[in-house]
Amino acid sequence: MKVSIIQFPGTNCEYDTQYAFEKLGAATELVWHKETKIADDTDLVVVAGGFSYGDYLRSGAIARFSPVMQAVEAHANRGGKVLGICNGFQVLTESRLLPGALKRNEHLHFISRHHHLKVVGNENAFLNKLDKGDVVNIPIAHHDGNYYIDPDGLKALYDNDQVLLHYCDAEGSISNPNGSVDAIAGVCNAAKNVFGLMPHPERAMEAILGSADGKAMLEGFFAS
Repeated sequence: MKVSIIQFPGTNCEYDTQYAFEKLGAATELVWHKETKIADDTDLVVVAGGFSYGDYLRSGAIARFSPVMQAVEAHANRGGKVLGICNGFQVLTESRLLPGALKRNEHLHFISRHHHLKVVGNENAFLNKLDKGDVVNIPIAHHDGNYYIDPDGLKALYDNDQVLLHYCDAEGSISNPNGSVDAIAGVCNAAKNVFGLMPHPERAMEAILGSADGKAMLEGFFAS
């Protein structure tokens, strides 16, 4: 499996992402934002987390216009898989590759801690190694992670099985850290080949660091 990981000025999770996928056995390549092509043998593009362009204007708003995003969009439009993590999720919503938007956390504070997530939709290439209702413990680290979508859009997400994850507590009851609509932590597109989430599964690969639950999430791409 070949994973291409996108870097922007301000990206800071590309090496964690590279480590995570190589730990699972994938070949990886870092792709700078000024590149106009992604390797033809790429199975998965990851838009990694961080603070692209310092989060000026809005998180992901400038990165959306980087040359490499045309290649990312072309890859997605061909049915290729794309995963956006944290700032990468923000970039994908700004690019309209995913529905909704990410805005400032409800209480206006940066949040950095482990938080539980409940699996809502697993009939996709990302979460197929997990069961619906499974609870995982994954780090979150964001200031603009408050997911918003209007009521019609929210209904469409559920109708199309596009909601991936809810924020919850250890027992699976809703626990919303940032004010996201319906406590949504991650979504996919209608074609189920573009995925985005605010939590960081690439930081949950080893129990000694607090959780290895990210492995089961990322392993889904190897089974698809």
